[in-house]
Amino acid sequence: MTQPHSYPELTAARSDMLNQDALYRPSVFWDEASNRIVNEICENGIENFRHLKTALGFFVPTYGSPANSFTTAQIEELTTTLQQAHPQAKKAHLALEQFLSGESAARADYRVLVAADSAEKRPHLHTFSESKVGHPIEHFEFEGRWFSRSALNYLLGLSLLKKHLGADDLPRIVLEIGGGFGTLGEVMASTGIEDFRYVDIDIPPTSFVAQHYLAGALGAEKVTTYAQTHDRAEIEIDSLTPISVLCAWQIEKLRGNVDLFVNFISFQEMEPPIVQNYLNHVSRLNTRWVLLRNMREGKQLRQGNSAAGVETPILGDDYLAMLPNYELVERNVLPFGYRTVDGYHSELLLLRRK
Repeated sequence: MTQPHSYPELTAARSDMLNQDALYRPSVFWDEASNRIVNEICENGIENFRHLKTALGFFVPTYGSPANSFTTAQIEELTTTLQQAHPQAKKAHLALEQFLSGESAARADYRVLVAADSAEKRPHLHTFSESKVGHPIEHFEFEGRWFSRSALNYLLGLSLLKKHLGADDLPRIVLEIGGGFGTLGEVMASTGIEDFRYVDIDIPPTSFVAQHYLAGALGAEKVTTYAQTHDRAEIEIDSLTPISVLCAWQIEKLRGNVDLFVNFISFQEMEPPIVQNYLNHVSRLNTRWVLLRNMREGKQLRQGNSAAGVETPILGDDYLAMLPNYELVERNVLPFGYRTVDGYHSELLLLRRK
């Protein structure tokens, strides 16, 4: 029988979290999921996090199952039915396989990236190729480079931002809240921007996963961890290594100026007071650009005892109201965001400090 894995640093961070204000603890949406993620990591090992069930449902996005709503059984049934009914229809078999695996959707996003990006202009997006740290269950190769849905989500968002940046307006200091497993930090490391700093702020266990991923992808010497900063009264951004992962409550200790703040697909999973508190700190840090991607219609309401939902959804326009010191530069669903099959809009908002 496999022995459970032990991660004292994760245990310590989770213990510290219990003593923090509710604004820095898991929201209703994340509370139960956080416990399941910890259990799965301890049972299967953090080195396998990119194919663990709860991780795939919460912070390791996919194009194929489970994100496309097809179960493994449904995929097998559809594939078997086509093969049995039309065994010679090779092209149809390939088309169905690429649709169900998510490759068709990933290739569509990659085409948008190639069409939108200017290779001559920084931040460079055309050199990025994603690490395989975490043993991804889904990874696509296009023109010799590797991508997950997480990577393409960020690359498309940065493509939108890049349209509005001047030559002397590079985002050297990037702050993210809810950075998943750390993809944006890996992207920033390939952009050709000198002296950059990327700071990811999240709750454990995802913060712990992110520092593991980024250390594996970029080198541990480049990553500042919670264990190295947990006792600091103040955290100067300029004192950090190029990549840092902090826990949620440490945002109050953060000092410095930020060029770009990013939140992708996690504010929608929090309650409004939590988001407003974070955005107050974003403004306090004199952030110049704000790039958000969240559901325009808000996350689904929690039903009964189900954890899959929020108490109060945050709508697209709510983010604008929460950022009175910022002006809207662009809002975009297509081509850089996503419209779901049932008509919801994963919308990008780009704002600039007034």
